[in-house]
Amino acid sequence: MPVELITVPCLSDNYAFLVHDADSGQTALIDAPEAAPIQAALHSHGWTLTDILITHHHDDHVQGLEALRGTARVIGARADSHRLPRLDVAVEDGDTIQVCGRDVAIMDASGHTVGHIAFHMPSEKLLFTADSLMAMGCGRLFEGTPAQMWDNMQKLRALPRDTIVCSGHEYTMTNARFALSLEPDNKAIISRIEAIRTARENGHATVPSLLSLECDTNPFLRADDPVLAQAVNMADAKPAEIFTEIRSRKDRF
Repeated sequence: MPVELITVPCLSDNYAFLVHDADSGQTALIDAPEAAPIQAALHSHGWTLTDILITHHHDDHVQGLEALRGTARVIGARADSHRLPRLDVAVEDGDTIQVCGRDVAIMDASGHTVGHIAFHMPSEKLLFTADSLMAMGCGRLFEGTPAQMWDNMQKLRALPRDTIVCSGHEYTMTNARFALSLEPDNKAIISRIEAIRTARENGHATVPSLLSLECDTNPFLRADDPVLAQAVNMADAKPAEIFTEIRSRKDRF
């Protein structure tokens, strides 16, 4: 049986994710922004946490962890262990661990922070990216460089297109409006904005999202697309330069 995935809204615009394997009863949490809504989701399903996976050290991704820890195994980046809650398992890019009876590949996703990781569960086509690759966007570069983030965007983009991207915030409409400001006539972006608007009007989250949709509409995955390069008047620029420019524009948007 496939795992069950639940998206848990936390704080004002964060998301945590619960993954449950019915056969073993194991349940994993990806990021811990706030304990109460996560505890409520666990209680409503009768689940007990066995693993907590942390993508990066920012408070809005870890501040609920201690209230949730219990006997759960806490997993996070070795490179970030000095500023994460106490880890039981420290991992790095290229490692594979077992969570809910499935292989989970650890991927470096630095840029938003140095030490940010993503978790890829290939058998379930799940990718947990937090504040690296986001729906219609990417995280602000607090610590890493644009070149570093662009390298990691390409790595994440190379996964199968039917991968489900579980990102960490409800920023999708703002990100989409920025994407439209770059390409006002892009029909794929226009269509996605309508879908986002409908989802939000009905109280639905806009994440997870399909990687194929991100590849088609997320400008931060398209810095090497000649159509986008032309739209931002950088037809002769290198993709890393285009990524740097659009990230700078988004910071000012």
